[in-house]
Amino acid sequence: MNINSFVEEIFLKHAETSFESLALTLYKYQAEHNIIYKKYLDSLGIDCSQAKTLEEIVFMPIELFKTHKVVTGKDYAEMVFHSSGTSPGAVKSKHYVKSLALYRQSFIRGFELEYGKINEYIVIAVLPSYQENPNCSLIYMVDEMIKLSGDLFSGYYLHNDDKLCDVINSCSKQKKKVLVFGVSYALLDLCDSAIGDFNVENMLVMETGGMKGRRKEILREELHLALMKGFGVKQIHSEYSMTELLSQSYSKGGGLFSSPPWKHILIREVNDPLSYVEDGDSGGINIIDLANVHSCAFIATNDLGKRASDGNFEVLGRLDNSALRGCNLLVTDS
Repeated sequence: MNINSFVEEIFLKHAETSFESLALTLYKYQAEHNIIYKKYLDSLGIDCSQAKTLEEIVFMPIELFKTHKVVTGKDYAEMVFHSSGTSPGAVKSKHYVKSLALYRQSFIRGFELEYGKINEYIVIAVLPSYQENPNCSLIYMVDEMIKLSGDLFSGYYLHNDDKLCDVINSCSKQKKKVLVFGVSYALLDLCDSAIGDFNVENMLVMETGGMKGRRKEILREELHLALMKGFGVKQIHSEYSMTELLSQSYSKGGGLFSSPPWKHILIREVNDPLSYVEDGDSGGINIIDLANVHSCAFIATNDLGKRASDGNFEVLGRLDNSALRGCNLLVTDS
């Protein structure tokens, strides 16, 4: 398989080539050229050459990104992204990214498919700066978006509420689009400070989830109600991704996420990780991300969700230890 031609197909020709065909091609390629994935499939006695549908693909448990170097082909990386690992003693996942250009292509195209050109926005990051956390894939993405916006007001405003309010008010007067991008706890902290009236017509508030141990976890509905009241907006948008993926999914309100054409969601039976539930039923979230061409594109996550008939999906929470047992039993040793 020619990697460069494949990347061109997933981003430029996805309407001409079926997703299933591309996914099966990559599945068979990674099953041969990804040592960890191959070892995992071999341990299950899987002959991937016989796979003809997405449902016949066997997904790799996401835990392997914590315990193994998951790479396809040559062992080389431009950057290694780390998960936050905020729980005491937590082992961090590591994603060895061979091509930052491919990652940039994925998140820029994915965002612009949903929201339009990045340079139409002032990008306000309620996040740690890139200098503080250069190994976070989310912060790398937002840092690039700040640069692409080309606006002097774009930047990082975590723990700088007064300046942030001044910037938002200035943007309001200039009728500019404002994208406020932040982790849940920081957005709530900003609302709680009650230092300004965020009444901006073109403001889009996007939470990336996670209290990161800073605040008590709450339901998404409760979070969004608090943020809508605090920012004076009618909807709270959400971004769904993870260290182990190079593509994002977005919700424009109500918790229903859509994905770019090169990303696909399946919902597995929690007690049988090789079986799937019907649309509308809940189960474990499996993700195909074709942008993960250099690592593993077929990931069984620890998130609980359900899928609609149009391919959009909801994230309902995390699977508990008992629900994960069936998946964990399949994880191979080094």
